[in-house]
Amino acid sequence: MDATTDAAVDAETDTAMDATTDAAVDAETGPAQTDPAAETVLDLDGIAKTYSAESAVQDLSMSVVDGEILALLGPSGCGKTTTLRLIAGLERTDAGTIDLDGRTLADPASGVFVPPEEHNIGLVFQDFALFPHLTAAENVAFGLSDRPESERDERVAELLDLVGLTDHADHYPEELSGGQKQRIALARSLAPEPDVLLLDEPLSNLDIRLRVSMREEIRDIIKATGVTAVWVTHDQEEALSVADRVGVMNDGRLQQIGSPESIFERPASRFVATFLGQASFLSARVAGDSLVTDLGRIDADRCAGLDAPEGSTVDVLVRPDDLRAAPTDGAGDGRIVRRQYQGPAFVYRVELSDGNTVHCLHNHTENFEVGEPVTVEIAADHSLSWYPSE
Repeated sequence: MDATTDAAVDAETDTAMDATTDAAVDAETGPAQTDPAAETVLDLDGIAKTYSAESAVQDLSMSVVDGEILALLGPSGCGKTTTLRLIAGLERTDAGTIDLDGRTLADPASGVFVPPEEHNIGLVFQDFALFPHLTAAENVAFGLSDRPESERDERVAELLDLVGLTDHADHYPEELSGGQKQRIALARSLAPEPDVLLLDEPLSNLDIRLRVSMREEIRDIIKATGVTAVWVTHDQEEALSVADRVGVMNDGRLQQIGSPESIFERPASRFVATFLGQASFLSARVAGDSLVTDLGRIDADRCAGLDAPEGSTVDVLVRPDDLRAAPTDGAGDGRIVRRQYQGPAFVYRVELSDGNTVHCLHNHTENFEVGEPVTVEIAADHSLSWYPSE
C-alpha cells in the first residue's frame, strides 16, 4: 500500500473504534485462528506502558502460537516497537503479564521482572547491529560461547548454509551488501535457538527493490527453522505478505488481530480499513432488503451482519477494485480528478456529485483523462463491510 491512501489515514487515525472492534479482537486473538492444536508460546495479558503522561501501550492482550509469524502493524508512534521492547525485557511493563513458554517474564503486580539476558529471545534490529570487527561467521557464533567449539562451528555452518552465505563466512560486515548483512543478523539471532524471534522493522534500511525479495527470504528462513516470530512493521504490504496473522495497532491499542485476509476483507474499524490500503465509504440508506447509494442499490445480505434499522444510514467500505468507471456523454456520477499510473493498472480518483471521492482500479489500457465525466458502478462480487454513519 502506498501513499495514495492519501489523507484518509490521517483523517481516520483519531476515529474511535466502533462496537465491532472489541469483538473482532476477542474473536481473533487466540490460537484458534491458526492451528487449533498449536501450543501458545508467547502470551500477553493486559500489558500497559506509560512514559510521563503519555500512554504508549494500553491494555494489550494477544497470544502467539508455536511456529507462527505474527506481524504487529501500525503507523509511527502507535506502540508496536514499545510492545516488542516489553516482550524482550528492554522495558518494564506498568501493568499486565508477559508469559513465555509457560514462564512469567513480567508481572508488576507480583513484582516479577526477568531481565533480558535471562530471556531466550532472539532480536533482529533494523540497523543490523553487526559487530564490525567480527567476520560473518564470528557474528553468527557470538551467542554460542557456552557451547563446545565443534558444536559451535557446526551450528554456524548450518546457519550460514540456511541463509545462503557459506561463501561469505570470512567476510567482514563492511564487505557485505545490505541484504547480506540482514541475513547474517538473522542467522546470529537464530543461532542460540530462541523460543521467540523478535524483528523490529527488519527491512526498513533496505532499498525498495530489495525489500520484496528479502521479506520472502526471511519468511522462508523463519519457517525452515520453525521458530515463533513477532515481526514489527509499518509497511502494510510487508505485513500482509509475511505474516500468518496480523495485529493492527493505533494509539497504543490493538485494533484488530487475525489472518491477513480477514483484516483486509473485514476490517473491524474505519482506521483499520483506511490503514490497509485505499478505502472509500459510500453513504447508504437501509430500505427493506437493499441499501440505496448514489451509485445504485446493494443487496443488504451482502453486508455481513447488517443490523441497522429501516431508514437509517450506514457507510459501506469500497476499495478501488470494487468500483468501475465508464465514460459518459451526460453529467454522470462524477468526474476524474486524479489518476495514478501503477504500470499494469491505473487508479482513478473520482469526485462524485455529492462531493465525496472514490477510487476505481482499471487496466492500464483503460485510459481516462483528468476532468472527464464518468459514471461509476459497484462491481464487487464479495461481501462488503459497513460502519455506522458518522
